[in-house]
Amino acid sequence: MSKGIETRERILEKAFRQASRDGLEGLSIGSLAESLAMSKSGLFAHFGSKEALQVEVLRSTARTFEAEVIAPALKSPRGEARVVALHGRWVAWLLGPAQECGCLFMQASVELDDRPGPAREFLVTMQRQFLGVLAKAARIAVEDGQFRSDLDSKLFAFQWYGLVQVWQHSRRLLRDPAADDLLASGFHHLLASSRVLARDSATLPSHPHHG
Repeated sequence: MSKGIETRERILEKAFRQASRDGLEGLSIGSLAESLAMSKSGLFAHFGSKEALQVEVLRSTARTFEAEVIAPALKSPRGEARVVALHGRWVAWLLGPAQECGCLFMQASVELDDRPGPAREFLVTMQRQFLGVLAKAARIAVEDGQFRSDLDSKLFAFQWYGLVQVWQHSRRLLRDPAADDLLASGFHHLLASSRVLARDSATLPSHPHHG
């Protein structure tokens, strides 16, 4: 690795930690340069502007997410096993030490939802792609006969994504001690309602068996 690339990676790592704590708008070129023992001009030589730095922080984090969550999960068997693997790796990533100040993507989505610009455009593209990954995992489970043929894969992805987002909100902001159990229960019910036998089992008598 060249010295220039190594320096760039050091900047991005430090910028990621600062943005995770203070938000993308909280990125300060001055404090970042000072913490890296660099001049402001030296830091600008790598990124050119604060906005470019914001995009690169998001891009670098997205690459890490792809490598640690999506790529390994896609090696799992097709169908429900892949859905479960994606969920497990996603949650583990959110609980990892790098996310100790909260999920950068979730923070950025609040900051950038009504603020046009390259950072918002990149985040929107990345989030749409990830929702597409979730929906495709469900669609493959349908194609393989594990999930119901009438399952709406986009709705499945929407509900799945929503579960994880409200879990983060409950866990971090509300400090709800039941958040982890609620996430596990919600995901279990989402899977159960999506399986091929879900409709059939729903029509079975609810009274207990005797004898």
